[in-house]
Amino acid sequence: GSPAVVAIDGRCGSGKSGLGDLMGRLLPCNVVHMDDYYLPPDRRAENWEQIPAGNMDLARFLQEVLVPAGAGAQIRCRPYDCRSGTLREGTTLPARPLTVVEGSYSQHPLLSARYDLRMFLTCAPEEQRRRLERREGAHFAAYESRWMPLEERYIRQCGPEKGCQLVIDTTEFFP
Repeated sequence: GSPAVVAIDGRCGSGKSGLGDLMGRLLPCNVVHMDDYYLPPDRRAENWEQIPAGNMDLARFLQEVLVPAGAGAQIRCRPYDCRSGTLREGTTLPARPLTVVEGSYSQHPLLSARYDLRMFLTCAPEEQRRRLERREGAHFAAYESRWMPLEERYIRQCGPEKGCQLVIDTTEFFP
């Protein structure tokens, strides 16, 4: 058959990375992380925080990942390193019958038509907070005040869950 591309979008702390990693271990697929496609600060619009996915390099992601994955070709990933502000050395992922894209903003309207299966993960706010406090540690306050509101704006304005075949509440999934 033809290659398939799956998106796992959803709220932070809902289990997107965990599900993507699990699929990568169990299935013959490539897993690509949206976190590798941040837009360098000097290329962001002045009002980027008002723009859903204004901190993401969606054009580069489309060209480097979605176009070749959908064509069944190898994928040349060049992750953006937020600490150094540079693109890291790229890696080439072999052509696979399945590519899994995990991460917030993966179903932005500029990208969503490229997927064969779209999933949206969510969880109860108190469970989200518990998971993120554990994951982010001392950085949780900054995460809560900056990144969570940006993500919720994206969800409100773009409605990524609306076009999904699967919407999964993971509140009870993880200890």
